[in-house]
Amino acid sequence: MSQATLHDLHRPLGSTGLLVSPLGLGTVKLGRDQGVKYPNGFQIPDDDEARMLLKLTRDLGINLIDTAPAYGRSEERLGPLLRGQRKDWVIVSKVGEEFADGVSHHDFSAAHTRLSVERSLQRLETDFIDLVLVHSDGNDMAILNDCEVYQTLAALKAEGKIRGFGFSGKTVDGGLKALEQGDCAMVTYNLNEQSEKPVIDYAAAHGKAILVKKALASGHVCLSPGVDPVRASFELLFEHPGVASAIVGTINPLHLAHNVSTVAQVLRSH
Repeated sequence: MSQATLHDLHRPLGSTGLLVSPLGLGTVKLGRDQGVKYPNGFQIPDDDEARMLLKLTRDLGINLIDTAPAYGRSEERLGPLLRGQRKDWVIVSKVGEEFADGVSHHDFSAAHTRLSVERSLQRLETDFIDLVLVHSDGNDMAILNDCEVYQTLAALKAEGKIRGFGFSGKTVDGGLKALEQGDCAMVTYNLNEQSEKPVIDYAAAHGKAILVKKALASGHVCLSPGVDPVRASFELLFEHPGVASAIVGTINPLHLAHNVSTVAQVLRSH
């Protein structure tokens, strides 16, 4: 049996005009191994391993890649690794969070937002970024109401430096407000944690985009014996019409292929 792929299962990213695979590759593990909440330690892949992982990702029909300045060296590694492949990828990056010397700090000012996007363009060796999300520190409403980050992203979109913008937040209020003016919200949604579902409902009703983070967060506790937690997680996600794609940050090729084949089965059985 040939390897299942997602090539024919790409779907609209809200009303951005972009088509994305239902799974995206998160790349925190390409650039950062400090201060990350993973149950097991891992080694950051070297360039050859990273190149092979990205080739497999593409071969499996994934075209969505998620990075951020807060992911250590992720952006600056992806630039050279993706050379000559720009048209094959929808690239998502972030603004607002910086990670240095093992600690995160946040800056949602207009000046920092612009500087951050310009720096991401250079690191990623591209003229435009498909989608830039605000990397919230949890104070979603204060960021949206009191800071200039969203207006600055709207201006960068008008200048053609980014194709779309949105918000990776932690609250329902923040997600809803972010979708009123932006293109996309990134929400946590999994078997254990579904409090942000109203944001997905709103997106489905208004033609906005949803990316899901932490899609596979454990979830084993609430399952009956013999139920595949990965399959159950993706069933939950993709039964909601508002979900465009789930970002999964694996550097394990077997996990990646298993996730792809599970998503392909779930979507084809719907």
